[in-house]
Amino acid sequence: MPQACETNTDYPVTAFKAYDVRGQVPEELNETIAWRIGYGFARLLNARNLVVGHDIRLSSPALTQAVVEGICAAGCNAVNIGQCGTEEIYFATFAGLATEQPDGSDSGETFDGGLCITASHNPANYNGIKLVQAGAAPLSGDCDLENLKALVASAEMTPVAKSGAASERNFKSEYDAHLMQWIDTAKLRPLRIVVNAGNGGAGNIVNRLESKLPFEFIKLNHQPDGHFPKGVPNPLLLENREETARAVIEHKADLGIAWDGDFDRCFFFDEQGRFVDGYYLVGLLAQILLQKSPGATIVHDPRLYWNTRAVVEAAGGTSKISKTGHAFIKQVMRAEDAVYGGEMSAHHYFRDFAYCDNGSIPWLLICEYLSAENQSLSALVAEMQQAYPCSDEINRSVENPRAILQKIHSHFDGQQTATETLDGLGLDFDEWRVNIRQSNTEPLLRLNLETRADADLLRKQTEALLALIES
Repeated sequence: MPQACETNTDYPVTAFKAYDVRGQVPEELNETIAWRIGYGFARLLNARNLVVGHDIRLSSPALTQAVVEGICAAGCNAVNIGQCGTEEIYFATFAGLATEQPDGSDSGETFDGGLCITASHNPANYNGIKLVQAGAAPLSGDCDLENLKALVASAEMTPVAKSGAASERNFKSEYDAHLMQWIDTAKLRPLRIVVNAGNGGAGNIVNRLESKLPFEFIKLNHQPDGHFPKGVPNPLLLENREETARAVIEHKADLGIAWDGDFDRCFFFDEQGRFVDGYYLVGLLAQILLQKSPGATIVHDPRLYWNTRAVVEAAGGTSKISKTGHAFIKQVMRAEDAVYGGEMSAHHYFRDFAYCDNGSIPWLLICEYLSAENQSLSALVAEMQQAYPCSDEINRSVENPRAILQKIHSHFDGQQTATETLDGLGLDFDEWRVNIRQSNTEPLLRLNLETRADADLLRKQTEALLALIES
């Protein structure tokens, strides 16, 4: 076990980010720090039972074991569900699954929180931890990342007299049954689907559901492999899209789906192999969920939203804006009892999944919708793309992001019809709008533009804004 109770020692906490723990191994995250996070999290929640799992990274099993030992040293029981996706930790935490007594009987107690050891789409030498409270709620109030960070940095972590018990459980059949409840299999057509797991963990979910679905799966990079032979699984990178796009065309598939490493995000390619921007998937999923829950509320982030609002209004729903980031989206969704929340970055949140993000529910819902409507994916999003063309998110490295944001604000002051500062700077004009955000972790500006049915105006305003930044 890592040394746990040295005195007068400062422990590095640079892996604590805005929303989770993420850092290089072993410099920023190692077994000692992981032990302390497990111990500190158990004490912070005053937890009796915590569930732990991990992604396919080579460093994940050892970090997971250290987290389990830290939890037990705090007097809390730790249930290890092994290799999984982040969504499976969410499910175990909120679904009322009973923990187990040492003799194998159910204790009747549920989980007070969960931890997934994952660095998602970061490089192979990174790892991290995503954490939730009971009910899969994000950390907040006294139980937030800042307080956990302070605990981890302190030296006072002495194992309690009666340690908790460590055990292993498998909840995959329960989770698979939950996923299948989201769709009506009687509506499904025998679709041909290219699936690219990127050697992350999504292939396991596809394999488990395959016999329950009338789909033919063409599988790319399907086996989990923490060496990442094709590079880290991040379909937002242009170079990572080509293989999926080619396979869709080659196999005459109905669509393609790709995931990041811990598969909490999924990305779509239409039947022509074209990548579908996540912005339009938010609109499509909003439309689907409002059919199932008429009049419901939809939450969206502030980067791009004209299309989402138009779709929601046409479907008789209500739209609400939220600051970007899972904790903010979940908070607004809970306050509004929203049925769905979407971010253009491919995070999709569902009320009936404890308001958490999920990378399996979206493709199941979209495949059901394609089947029921008997339309292609390109046809379903074409009207949205024409009505509200948008830029992909554009990142620019700058020395002083704050000063440039002020410069842009001053340049357009008086011309805009609305200004929004919920998350960065949002400027609305009659025929176009832009959101410009400063990165939380890097000297970057992130730009997103959209227009009202005017691709030429989109190009013109994008070029003008980039020139203003670079000047």
